[in-house]
Amino acid sequence: MDVAKWWFLHLLVMVFVAILVLPVSRSSPESEAESRTRKPGGNVIEVEGEPKSVVWVVQLSDLHFSVHHPERAYDLRRYVGPALAMINPSLVLITGDLTDGKSKDLLTMKQDEVEWIEYQNVLDNVIQRSGLNKEIFYDLRGNHDCFGVPKAGGAYDYYQKYSINARLRRDGNVQSITLQNGGWKHLFVGFDGTMETGLRGPTNLFGHPTNQLLANIDLELSQWDAESTITKIAFGHFPLSFSALTDDGQGLKDVFLKHSLSAYLCGHLHTKFGKNLKRHHQSNHPTKYYQFNIHQGFPTNMDEQSCSSTNSSKEFWEWEMGDWRWSRAMRILAIDSGHVSYVDLDFRLGSKETIILPTFPLDSRFMQRISSVHDFKCQPKRGSSYELIRTLIFSRTEIVLVSVKVYDTRPETPTVVLDSSMRKIEGNGSRGDLYVAPWNWRAFEDPSPSRYRLQIEAIDIFGKTSYSDSRPFSINGLTAQVSWTWREFFVMGCQWASIYWPAFWSALLFLTSLLLVPQVLLLCWKKNYSYEYVRPNFAGRSLREHLVDGAFLALMELPRMTVVWFGILMYLLYLLFFPWFFGHVFTERGIVAYMTYQVIGAMAAERTTYRKYHLLLSGKKEDDSLEHNYGQTKNASSCDSNCIWRRRWIRKFLFLVTAVILWKHWKNCRALVRAYDMNPFLNSPIYCFMIPVLLMYAVYKTWSP
Repeated sequence: MDVAKWWFLHLLVMVFVAILVLPVSRSSPESEAESRTRKPGGNVIEVEGEPKSVVWVVQLSDLHFSVHHPERAYDLRRYVGPALAMINPSLVLITGDLTDGKSKDLLTMKQDEVEWIEYQNVLDNVIQRSGLNKEIFYDLRGNHDCFGVPKAGGAYDYYQKYSINARLRRDGNVQSITLQNGGWKHLFVGFDGTMETGLRGPTNLFGHPTNQLLANIDLELSQWDAESTITKIAFGHFPLSFSALTDDGQGLKDVFLKHSLSAYLCGHLHTKFGKNLKRHHQSNHPTKYYQFNIHQGFPTNMDEQSCSSTNSSKEFWEWEMGDWRWSRAMRILAIDSGHVSYVDLDFRLGSKETIILPTFPLDSRFMQRISSVHDFKCQPKRGSSYELIRTLIFSRTEIVLVSVKVYDTRPETPTVVLDSSMRKIEGNGSRGDLYVAPWNWRAFEDPSPSRYRLQIEAIDIFGKTSYSDSRPFSINGLTAQVSWTWREFFVMGCQWASIYWPAFWSALLFLTSLLLVPQVLLLCWKKNYSYEYVRPNFAGRSLREHLVDGAFLALMELPRMTVVWFGILMYLLYLLFFPWFFGHVFTERGIVAYMTYQVIGAMAAERTTYRKYHLLLSGKKEDDSLEHNYGQTKNASSCDSNCIWRRRWIRKFLFLVTAVILWKHWKNCRALVRAYDMNPFLNSPIYCFMIPVLLMYAVYKTWSP
């Protein structure tokens, strides 16, 4: 190998090493407001009236008020106000994406003040119709509420002008509310995990909590640690699978596990990915990258712990709820003597006349905790919370009869093993109706967490019957296993913030190796052995052999097109080094670049194969290896092979693929213009022109054999 080739090879190695060791900074600047010293403590609300043992709140999420979809605001005004009047919650939590911030074609993403004005007017109307105090409404910012906001609190930050939190002067990124009732304290801590600088979609898909935000959340969650009867709930917009870690590698999960929350309430994902977007977190999970199922598995020694043990399990539930945008979803969450349960409502079919929310026993699929096994064993020390079946009922009409049925599903046909009427807890200043029924709860101990199912039936004064969902329960605290679908696992089970960097570097290494390895082999080989594998005759060969030979030939022929090869290499380096397209290997832009590489390689391979076929027909020989392999006449080739190569159908197909790539690339450029209000020809000329130029040059270079 001559000196020039050795220098070229060394240069390639140096560039490759520089790519791998390039330090990448992930800055997460903290605002001055976050850096100020914060004292714990928020709003404390004394919940008066019956029932004394229960409080309940309402959650809404992902309203997406849009000037292009006025029905979303219309339905919220129509249904939610009367529903809240009937439910009479102690809190109303709206967990982000209050407005849509998108154009009709979904390309332009920035704040629209008209949508925010509509949000303010509709929420004021809902509050008025519900008869509730505005002080109990808390609305958080979502990623859609930050589209195109250069700085929080700036002129384009309409959240700071029209949201309920802003109008009630609730400053800061963390909000704390404590509900006191019947000797229990119920702490709710909400936080804004969006970035300080609001990028436009889809680059702001993740929440970015800072170290200071985590410290503030930790401080608020610890304010009642001296209390023995405290239930802790956190609420935010982003699921943990879409929340990034801080520079120190800390995350929301670490803070939540430290305080062993009962639940974290969030939104963001909507119901299009599935209805089982729930996840149970434990401190002993073996990996930070994924979780295969809703449950991580309970520790085997929990039932061996003494009732006098003060060790508490580190755990919490993550409950993503459906969206109002398409699903018209609303959630009621209740806390009954420390037991947390919920029911999800769907207003797509109209208003609800009667709502039933069983508060005990809990659903063994989505509400059971690790500590439930310990609570069951130590029941005599916890009072009488197990001795009654309990349910909340909200109704526009008078309820005259409520009954509970428990089904044993072990036989082929489920049988009723408990059928009992329920009585309403009477008292002065009732906030809602709680119905109870005594039962022999120890009779339902069973090693199967889904053997018994609970259903509540309510009949109103007009004879209309309403039913709750049939729920499995386990009185001894066991958990029924529920598997995610692949779509649910994709958005809830994968920790994308942790997966991103290993996946990014792996993909970059793979793409770069496809360029460098053939070039190195081409430089090192003294003879051109690739031509020995060029077989224009299709007869007697399998599809697998054709694909393997074609891929090998494409890899070996692409480095011969020096200008095209260097162009693809420079484009990969551009995607890596320039921050405004950093990480786009996995987006449509990366797919287009990878497809471009494949098509150009296929063009080079097709040209070489056609050249050998052309030489074979003319009876010429190019070198000794060809004389050994192809020293036959043109009559040796089959008719099918003649038709394919003479008319160059493969090349015509590649031209069609090239046209598709160019069309897709043009759409990406158009989306760039609409989304970022920029001129891609001036602001991003490499991205705009590199792929078309490479494709057109490859077509020109491979036009003739």
